[in-house]
Amino acid sequence: MRIKIYQPLAIHELGKRANQEDSIYPIEGKATENDRLFLLCDGMGGHEHGEVASQSICKSLSSFLLQHAVASEGLEDKLLSDALAYAYEELDKLVIAGDSRQMGTTLTLLYFHSNGCTAAHIGDSRIYHLRPSSHTILYKSRDHSLVYDLYQAGELTYEEMKTFPQKNVITRAMIAGDRNHPKPDVIHISDIQPGDYFYICSDGMLEQIEDEELLDVFSANIRDEEKRQMLISETSDNKDNHSAYIVHIKEVSHDEADVSLVNEEPTAKCNALNIKPDVEEVSASPDVEIVKPAGTPPPVPDSVIVAMENKQKRKKSLFMAFVALVVLAAVGMAGYGYYSKHKVEAALLDSLYEDSMGTVKELNSQQKSKTDTTKQDSINQDTTKNGRNE
Repeated sequence: MRIKIYQPLAIHELGKRANQEDSIYPIEGKATENDRLFLLCDGMGGHEHGEVASQSICKSLSSFLLQHAVASEGLEDKLLSDALAYAYEELDKLVIAGDSRQMGTTLTLLYFHSNGCTAAHIGDSRIYHLRPSSHTILYKSRDHSLVYDLYQAGELTYEEMKTFPQKNVITRAMIAGDRNHPKPDVIHISDIQPGDYFYICSDGMLEQIEDEELLDVFSANIRDEEKRQMLISETSDNKDNHSAYIVHIKEVSHDEADVSLVNEEPTAKCNALNIKPDVEEVSASPDVEIVKPAGTPPPVPDSVIVAMENKQKRKKSLFMAFVALVVLAAVGMAGYGYYSKHKVEAALLDSLYEDSMGTVKELNSQQKSKTDTTKQDSINQDTTKNGRNE
């Protein structure tokens, strides 16, 4: 798969803050159509601390991946695991002895390669995959935040999430000096079409804009720069730093090995507010938590395929036997019905016949009795007549 993109566009705004704790890679104004790696980190820990942490992760991850990753080979889980280990190591070096303040950052990553796109995140900075041609959001990352966990548990409604006092508390972050290195959620996306957008953003971009409004912006028939300006305008009153990267897919071509992908049905369509479900988490290595969407199952071993084929054959044989049994039962029921029907008819005929014969016999008996009576009367008359003549 060969993916070409338009000029990527960045948003990197201070909001009402005094300093910028968001970091992006490539830095604003430096991205080109040849870039394949995009990073966004939202720092935390107060003045300077958050800024230092986010810059450290952006710098260490970009340098490691650009040095070791090969776009034509994809982004292997092991390579991502090694990159994260290196980034954590560099972040831990920033811990200042005697300083009790923790510094940390969220992470959002996009990497385009020959197999599609790998997206990873830690924290509440978000990833979107949008398809304006069908007005759908194909993928939206799950926030690692307290408010989202409460919403998922049914403790908060969607509207209550917006005003919840601890809505900015996150449950997963890259923190300097923390021995427990949180794992990212990772998704491998292969259903990519020309015209699609990938959008990564810090939570500050989402203060005043809903998913449906975001989709409307990307679906508008205007230039990408105008879409960028619309997003900046929508977030102009935001208090927090807010940053984003807009990546617009220009062309997608497939090698012979990718023909199956071309012929596949697109991933399940979702409306603007019904994000793709059925996400399965698979641990691939100690530092990477892989999340694979429905429609992209892992390769099936030949032994499993043979077992599945045998199972299908057994199912087919059982089905044919069941069909034959049903047919025999139907024929038997029909035969029994025919037999029962004609048996009843025969019994009725026999009954009618016997009744008829009884009636005939009775009529014959009556007729004979009448004839005998007539004969006897005739004899008596003859006897009387002969007696008179004598």
